[in-house]
Amino acid sequence: MPLSIDPKQYRIVHLTSAHPPLDGRIYNKECRSLARAGFDVSLIGNFELNGWFGGVRVQGTGQHHGRGQRFTTKLIQIFREAFRSNADIYHVHDPDLLLVGLALRAAGRTVIYDIHEDLPTKILIKMYLPRYMRKPLQWIVERIEGILAGRMSALVAATPALKDRFLAVHEKVITVNNFPILDEFARPAAVDWETRAGSVVYYGGISEARGIVEMLAAMDLISKTLEIKLELAGWFYVKSLLETLSTTSQWRHACWHGELRREDLTPLLARSFAGLVILHPEKTFIASQPTKLFEYMAAGIPVIASDFPLWRQFVQEAECGILVDPLKPEAIARAIEYLALNPHEAEAMGQRGREAVERCFNWANEERALITFYSSLLAARRVADTEAVTT
Repeated sequence: MPLSIDPKQYRIVHLTSAHPPLDGRIYNKECRSLARAGFDVSLIGNFELNGWFGGVRVQGTGQHHGRGQRFTTKLIQIFREAFRSNADIYHVHDPDLLLVGLALRAAGRTVIYDIHEDLPTKILIKMYLPRYMRKPLQWIVERIEGILAGRMSALVAATPALKDRFLAVHEKVITVNNFPILDEFARPAAVDWETRAGSVVYYGGISEARGIVEMLAAMDLISKTLEIKLELAGWFYVKSLLETLSTTSQWRHACWHGELRREDLTPLLARSFAGLVILHPEKTFIASQPTKLFEYMAAGIPVIASDFPLWRQFVQEAECGILVDPLKPEAIARAIEYLALNPHEAEAMGQRGREAVERCFNWANEERALITFYSSLLAARRVADTEAVTT
């Protein structure tokens, strides 16, 4: 795409304190897209990995040991490395790094804050926090995040809902949706769909709020008439929940894979006839756009998803799945049974979902928006620098 600036002249540094080095949104999408466009791109964070990957210079500062170290010595270390890099744009990805961003802004640097999720509402489902603390802490975090975000150069929001929230504190906000990269999800091969009738899939973060209890209960109901496995992969936010569930009779319906590399998810998707996104009706989820919803669609399998207004728009418009009450295992079980017993309809739903992703919900569209935004920020800065020299 034609740019108003020469990307090769500019250095970009992405910063993270909490994400892994090859994170899907930060590294695989944003950093690699900017590198392909010609920018000099680095990623600095609290991890061990160092080297060049996909045209991106990855620089690890070492793992942090607990929240105390992450918010003190590791924060200072990230700032030190960021300042040494002398970048034209800094792109921070975690709320605690807003403090680093504030220091960089005080030094005259351009800083973007990337808002991945609605942090204040997520506090309401933090199981490790006492209930009496959650509401007051939500109020405090929302205001502090808003004040600090308002002092950044620009903001990038992962959903339109997040953009709307932050427009109240900043005029330069764009949406860069976390839609899938099509090449990671090859078009489904011409296979007999009936061979998929033995599995449904869920992967990602696992917790009670994300529906694991209802999913297992639904599988138990189905087992009375059909033999179907839940292909389950990811990580438990509370490890004791895995220990508890693995001792129940319902756990026999799950095929537990643990946390997998992205390339290892392909076989799970290829042998499943539906993907589950059964999140509870918590405020943080209702306005979210779960990446796995669009990844199931990209993989060409129908979705069984919570019946939230926003999700309803995606699923009904594409005619790519079934919406259910996420708190009712009976409704989830009926949806799974319907797709298992109607493989041709399941296949057609999957195909329509894939076509919707090819048409709208893909990273290529978001990549263009991101690079154009960077170009506009750098072009505006170049004009300001020129005017400062001539006056």
